[in-house]
Amino acid sequence: MKKTILITGAGSGIGRDAAFALAARGHRVIATTFDEAQAQALRAEAATRGQVLEVSKLDITDAADRERIRPIDIDVLLNNAGVGESGSLAEVDMDRVRKVFEVNLFATLALTQVALKGMIARRRGTVLFVSSIAGRIPMPFLMPYSMTKFALSAAGAGLRAELDQLRCNVHVALIEPGAFHTGFNQAMTERKYAWMGEQSYFSAQAAAMKAKEKRTFDFLEARNTRSIVAQIVKASEAKRPRLRYVAPWAQAAMVQLARIFGV
Repeated sequence: MKKTILITGAGSGIGRDAAFALAARGHRVIATTFDEAQAQALRAEAATRGQVLEVSKLDITDAADRERIRPIDIDVLLNNAGVGESGSLAEVDMDRVRKVFEVNLFATLALTQVALKGMIARRRGTVLFVSSIAGRIPMPFLMPYSMTKFALSAAGAGLRAELDQLRCNVHVALIEPGAFHTGFNQAMTERKYAWMGEQSYFSAQAAAMKAKEKRTFDFLEARNTRSIVAQIVKASEAKRPRLRYVAPWAQAAMVQLARIFGV
């Protein structure tokens, strides 16, 4: 059955690739972006590809923007929009932490509540939260971001159980990507060096940290998003999606082993 699928954060990376993959399968895809510049770029790419996307600007932190989705009969809401922040919890400015929580958790839940009004009334729908493998195991110097994904994963699992009690045929699932070469990870890890100066507890380690981060991403990052996009397609099209969809499988296995051994 063809579905109406609304995607947030579709201007780049996984969100953009998922939009094109779902549209190619015949779904009506409403691809939303943070600002109008991203929307224009996505429209141009869709025209070049010869694919049909309905593209619009949707800043999930803007209440007026969130309200614009209310009249749409959404079958699947893919909550993909998110921002990254890095740095040690010993010294990172709390305003930076609040901002990433505002986008990745609070605004995401606020948008979800708008979409759920229609889904519950129609007694059908699926909400997908794009969390992260980083939301399953603590990652030093990435905790401002990682904490939001821990919280989002917990919220998704809890909301799934709550909606099950309503027996309203509205389902919730978590999409948990590992490391993919989209540029997001590099931008996030670099962000802390904008404010870490000589006063930082870790200033003497900064050069070594940068080198280690580069080696880690060079080793871990999947070169393309195909594996996680395939999981998003499965979750979007499932009659009753399972709780978690994870890719790449090797990174997921590493996280499972780390948790088993208490790392």
